Amino acid sequence: MSGNERAVPMVSRSRLRLRPDHGRVIAVLFVPGEEMPRGDSRVVSVTERILAMDDTDVTSTLADLRQRFGHRHRHLEDIWSSHFRLAARRLGDGDEVPVDKKLLMGAYFTRELSLEGAALFNPSIVAHPDQNGVAHGEVRFVMSLRAVGEGHISSIEFRTGIVDVAGDVRVDDPGKFLGHGHYSPGPYTQSLFHAKLAERGCDNQAAALVLDRVGPVFGPAELDVAIASLPSELLPRATVRDAVVGIRWVAANNYTVEFPIGTQISERVLWPHGPAEAQGMEDARFVRFVGDGGAVTYFATYTAFDHAHIAPQLLTTTDFRTFAVSQFSGPFATNKGMALFPRKVGGQYVALSRWDRERLAITTSDDLSEWDQATTLALPPRPWDLVQVGNCGSPLETPEGWLVLTHGVGPMHEYSIGAILLDLDDPRRVIGTLPGPLIVANEDEREGYVPNVVYSCGAMVHNGMLMIPYAMSDLATSVARVDLVALLDSMEES
Repeated sequence: MSGNERAVPMVSRSRLRLRPDHGRVIAVLFVPGEEMPRGDSRVVSVTERILAMDDTDVTSTLADLRQRFGHRHRHLEDIWSSHFRLAARRLGDGDEVPVDKKLLMGAYFTRELSLEGAALFNPSIVAHPDQNGVAHGEVRFVMSLRAVGEGHISSIEFRTGIVDVAGDVRVDDPGKFLGHGHYSPGPYTQSLFHAKLAERGCDNQAAALVLDRVGPVFGPAELDVAIASLPSELLPRATVRDAVVGIRWVAANNYTVEFPIGTQISERVLWPHGPAEAQGMEDARFVRFVGDGGAVTYFATYTAFDHAHIAPQLLTTTDFRTFAVSQFSGPFATNKGMALFPRKVGGQYVALSRWDRERLAITTSDDLSEWDQATTLALPPRPWDLVQVGNCGSPLETPEGWLVLTHGVGPMHEYSIGAILLDLDDPRRVIGTLPGPLIVANEDEREGYVPNVVYSCGAMVHNGMLMIPYAMSDLATSVARVDLVALLDSMEES
């Protein structure tokens, strides 16, 4: 059979196409010289040239920049001022520098990046936290997307929209101005620092000298005081230097990003900030998590990539305006494709993991941070997912069990979407499997940056339908609608 003939006929594809828009740009810090590997900064020489510029040239250059770039960014001059402060630190406060020259320096230390220059794909979807004004039978959603731009750097974007009573999808026009928010360090937990330092091989006595001076939960000011209190005679020791470097590394990877009030969700970009994600934030799997008391939190696991290493990390938000970014620890929070369940099971946090890089497992945690227990799921070998099996987002709770969309890799490196069913009380038990793939790339979807791939990072149930946003060959995004009852009825008992 061909790939199209193998797909289950209960799937209805939308005509919606979210394609990369090269005009969606953000303004980021540019340090002359550092664009080259191991390049030395040329900030000083560039600054000296700007200081020597004639005032008339400064005025005319700024006027030209405002005219050509002012309509592309919200508060462009604030961005220039911020980048002046970041790049021109050798000038101190720069009080003696005229305001126009400060702005012009900031402009020289700024560059535009096209977030979607290469691709817009790997979506997940959840119900929007605000359902006010939505018609009966409809639901407002938030969709996350992986955007890939220059240098193949990935960031996380958003779209909002409505799914109507019939399952048709309307996506709102995205906001005009993109921004990456304001970053602040922390908060931190002592247990995470010890765990991450142990993974780096530097959770030693030198690290304890610092961490014993802070509480179980602490902030950046306390950490700075603890590091500064190290005896000066110990600082030349290699073990102490390594411990301090490791502590600073963990601190840099755990931060909060906040976006201005009044910005649209589709104008907010989660841009790589910590060293562990220097090359990108990939494949966010958002889930609407209901806590023990009924409080709703939105979690997302995503893959942090730093050129050499990959690791799952956690996003936490209640409003899609403020996000806490934190690391995981434990042997089963590794590699790609971690996805949280939407509630605790048996009093524990539960997640899908592919810690061994090729099979699905169930892992558990008491605190949402350390994942040290796992059970590999028993799945029958099938030709279409023989190479590896992962998840396509967080499990969906149904009366029959936890519905898990899977992705499988088969011959010719073809990615297909399948489905399995897990026991509600013991998700380590597979109670049903779809015998064939649910979605396979058709002739309109198989050409792209990575051919023959369909992939999702999370679906949503609405009015008896499974709404699956999915990527087409690592290029663009569409949505499929699946009859949930028909899908469950097609499962074979395991």
